[in-house]
Amino acid sequence: MATTLEFAEFARRTRYEDLPSDVGEALKQRLLDSIGVGIAAADVRPSTIVDRTVADLEADGLCTLWGRDRGASPVQAAMHNTALVAASSCSDSYLAPAETSHPSDTLGAVVAAGEYADAAGEELLAALAVAYEIQGELAWNAPVRDRGFDHVTHTVISAAAGASKLLELEFEETRNAIAIAATGHNALRATRTGRIGEWSDVASADAARNAVYAAMLAERGMDGPSGAFDGRKGWEAVVSGAFEFDPTPGERVRDVTTRRYVAETYAQSAVEGIVELAESRDLDPGDVAGIKLETFAEAKRLVGGGEGNRYEIDGRAQATHSLPYVLAAALLDRDLSFAQYDPGRIGADDVQDLLRLVDVTANPDLTERFENGELPAVIDVTMDDGTTYRVEKDAFFGHPTTPIGWAGLEAKFASVTEDRLDDRRRTEIVETVRSLEDRDVTDLTALLARG
Repeated sequence: MATTLEFAEFARRTRYEDLPSDVGEALKQRLLDSIGVGIAAADVRPSTIVDRTVADLEADGLCTLWGRDRGASPVQAAMHNTALVAASSCSDSYLAPAETSHPSDTLGAVVAAGEYADAAGEELLAALAVAYEIQGELAWNAPVRDRGFDHVTHTVISAAAGASKLLELEFEETRNAIAIAATGHNALRATRTGRIGEWSDVASADAARNAVYAAMLAERGMDGPSGAFDGRKGWEAVVSGAFEFDPTPGERVRDVTTRRYVAETYAQSAVEGIVELAESRDLDPGDVAGIKLETFAEAKRLVGGGEGNRYEIDGRAQATHSLPYVLAAALLDRDLSFAQYDPGRIGADDVQDLLRLVDVTANPDLTERFENGELPAVIDVTMDDGTTYRVEKDAFFGHPTTPIGWAGLEAKFASVTEDRLDDRRRTEIVETVRSLEDRDVTDLTALLARG
């Protein structure tokens, strides 16, 4: 059985100097990736709604709103900046057999707390190590999806632990913050079943906001239930089932994926495969008679039609969660970036017609391979003349088995921010992130405001 004491002890004892060097580098890579996709998503509709809401609630504040010309409180900055990262639909992911989460959903909260506390860069990295490790531990040992809860139920706990560390909460205050987060903010899986709505892009931002608020309440004396996890009618009894909590600082960040394409994580190998096939065979989409995707059971269930119609696509949220849509768009455009989610592109006849030719089936062998660490996909594209072209993928570029590395991340960062940052600003951000252990958090956040 896990306890709030164990979570608090882990958060308090984790120090930057105890992290292996490759873990420190991995955390900096996660930070750069999240900043890039967040800046790129400034005009994605759910993030603009959050921005307008924050602007109406607060005229200004101490913490930077990424890509904007004003600030906000740490609570609202956590909401705003996490919404940017999550609404991009190409932030990082952690793949466990029964849960997929996005540890980058914690990053906006942790950075806001670090800026508010005027923390050093190495303190930010230690707090990110705490948040990423807890997120991975919960995904692996305490999956909640099949019990009707959304993965952001994990996010509020991990972000509260990271924020508490940067706010330098005492042990009992940290325990209280985690207890408040764990008892007060358990999100329902209805967010990602049936017709997918815009809330799916900002549910994690709500969790991040609540995490920082929980930490600030605890700092000011609010206590939380001591049995939040293991007590009668606590988190384990109601939300997750019993689990053990045995973290190692920063270890799970090594297994975090970098999404190459703007699409759900489970679609990444399939999208990469169909782009490769379209390019290598110079496929004419007008001559395609059918597309068959064999995938693993969770991909079929979540984005292939098992939990809702994935063929009736009239908005971005449905498109990013639809294997038929992303495969059709990727074959047509030989890419899957922000442009493929423009309303005009989503509604275009060519992609609407082609997506209805996509058949998604679950393959037990691929399911077993997924549960053993791969992200497999088998795609057959059949042409009007009967010719069938096949591509098989074990994983994608950015999966832990094929890490993207600094070069790949910097290329992605340049690509997604090319319309929003000039070369000088882009270089400054990269250099600041790469040397963050020798900088302060405000050195970084000063580069993230518009202007």
